[in-house]
Amino acid sequence: IKSTKKVLKNQTVMNDVFKALADPTRREILKTLRSGEQSAGDLADQFNLAKSTLSGHFTVLKTAKLVITEKRGTTVMYKLNSSVFEEAMTHVLEIFSIGEETSNEKSTSETKKGSR
Repeated sequence: IKSTKKVLKNQTVMNDVFKALADPTRREILKTLRSGEQSAGDLADQFNLAKSTLSGHFTVLKTAKLVITEKRGTTVMYKLNSSVFEEAMTHVLEIFSIGEETSNEKSTSETKKGSR
């Protein structure tokens, strides 16, 4: 049961990550954060969006755990959380068996070796 809960949690996280990455504005926010943490105000200055719209984007990114927030007095600082992205990409690679030989490929290569 624990492993089922973990799988479901991973699927939820993956869904949240892909939802977050589906929007070009959120991808730009993540790109901007690659250079280091920034305040919500500094980020808002870089995007021609209403504060409520930007806040919605921040919420989606936080839900997906792609950003980490830290409150410093009245300022909210945003920082990129690349480990979640790396985890998501690992799952994508596993889905497509990239970097791994599938069982079908293994049996085909074993058959070819045996016929030599």
